[in-house]
Amino acid sequence: MITYTTTHRVRYAETDKMGYMYYGHYAKLYEIGRVEMLRDLGVPYTRFEDQEGIMLPVLSVESKFLRPAYYDELLLIESTLKELPSKMITVFVRILNEQGDVLHKAVVKLFFIDMKTQKRVSAPDFFIEAIKINL
Repeated sequence: MITYTTTHRVRYAETDKMGYMYYGHYAKLYEIGRVEMLRDLGVPYTRFEDQEGIMLPVLSVESKFLRPAYYDELLLIESTLKELPSKMITVFVRILNEQGDVLHKAVVKLFFIDMKTQKRVSAPDFFIEAIKINL
């Protein structure tokens, strides 16, 4: 299992009239966490797309709102891989406030697609090896 944590401060433009972070912005946090986790593993998205010709489209998102996030709050985005990917990668996300309260949970599933053929492929070997090195 690999867990990576990064931060994001809620901006005024991300809040609604109630002062809560607008629900539509949570998907951006999933991406921030995922992108930074991959970068930390040594395999940034640019490697997948620009060097290997592989895209990772989102297949599904399951999210649960537990408590609101507020303007200017520093959020912790915790992204976890619980298993090695095969034809799909599943990222478990928790968003916490500075006090450690869990505000939000999500499960994001993505798959690997060859950009030339537009067909699904298995997780590339370089990615599997990067995960194994960091276990």
